[in-house]
Amino acid sequence: MTSARDALNDLKWHRGSLEGVEVAYVHRGAPDDTAYAKGSDILAVRRSFFDLAGGASIPYHRVLRITVAGETIWQRRGSS
Repeated sequence: MTSARDALNDLKWHRGSLEGVEVAYVHRGAPDDTAYAKGSDILAVRRSFFDLAGGASIPYHRVLRITVAGETIWQRRGSS
């Protein structure tokens, strides 16, 4: 997979669910400038961002890592 969007779409449409998914993304002011979203909180996977319950929209360029059941399935280049 080449992008965070591709990874989320693959999980949503081929696996059939975003349950058990966790998305780490840059969020200034959060501990280590990183926040986490549960797959169950993702309402829509759009072209340039994904929507979270509560009204937040997270652009894909802020995504650091996507994990499923603790296993990393996508990680931004240069991110540890």
